[in-house]
Amino acid sequence: MEDQLGALVSTIALPAIAAGIFGGILAGLLGVGGGIVIVPALYFALSLTGMDAGQVMQLSVGTSLATIIFTSLSSSWGHYQRGAIDFDLLKLWGPSILVGVVLGGILGGVVSGLALIAVFAIVALLVALDMMLRGGGDIDSPRSFSKPVWGFFGVVAGMISAMMGIGGGTVCVPLLSFLGYEIRRAVGTSAAIGFIIGLPGAITYILTGFGQENLPPLSLGYVNIAAALIIIPLTMVFARVGVAIAHRIPRRALRLTFGLFLLATSIRMFIDLYRAI
Repeated sequence: MEDQLGALVSTIALPAIAAGIFGGILAGLLGVGGGIVIVPALYFALSLTGMDAGQVMQLSVGTSLATIIFTSLSSSWGHYQRGAIDFDLLKLWGPSILVGVVLGGILGGVVSGLALIAVFAIVALLVALDMMLRGGGDIDSPRSFSKPVWGFFGVVAGMISAMMGIGGGTVCVPLLSFLGYEIRRAVGTSAAIGFIIGLPGAITYILTGFGQENLPPLSLGYVNIAAALIIIPLTMVFARVGVAIAHRIPRRALRLTFGLFLLATSIRMFIDLYRAI
């Protein structure tokens, strides 16, 4: 057991440290929870252990959701201090996002890992193109949809986010921007949404992963405690760095930065998908 744990830590340490640093910065900068970096990094590291490709993706997603619980707390506090969180929207979206997270977590725990990779890559690509090519995001004027419509958007955002192991910003930032939110307020609010998504999402992946064979040491269902303990302290510290950057750079630059990182991630996941099949 100790030998297996030592081998696991030595394999995942460097990718996990890099993911913690860059994931934390992106969490604060873009409101994405850090999962958009953490999932690919863990996928790369855990694939070196010889695990089944499907289980690698599920474990990466579940562990990412666990780290997002803490990252979002650090990131959202920084945005709150700058007045960039819409608490009325959080109250409105909270229940519907929880429903979406549970649905997405259940689907993510039972469907093929390759299907998760495909969902991750396609959604990231579409969002990247939207953020880079579409204008707007400078004036804060939310659209006046009815509460059921807003609730539907919350279910969709929670479901996709839980399946992808991300904090919600990857979906919520462009969605809120489309719905009329100024980009910095969209980022700040999405950072807070990360907690609503991360906690039930991680619990769901823990439950769906119980009893699975061939998981690495210190795995609680589809959450690996060893990887989480490496990543969480780094993301919490560096999320505050990202928050400071987000409120200093031009809004258009913030949108382009978001889009470019998503595009790079999408390309990487498409390559991994091609190799896996």
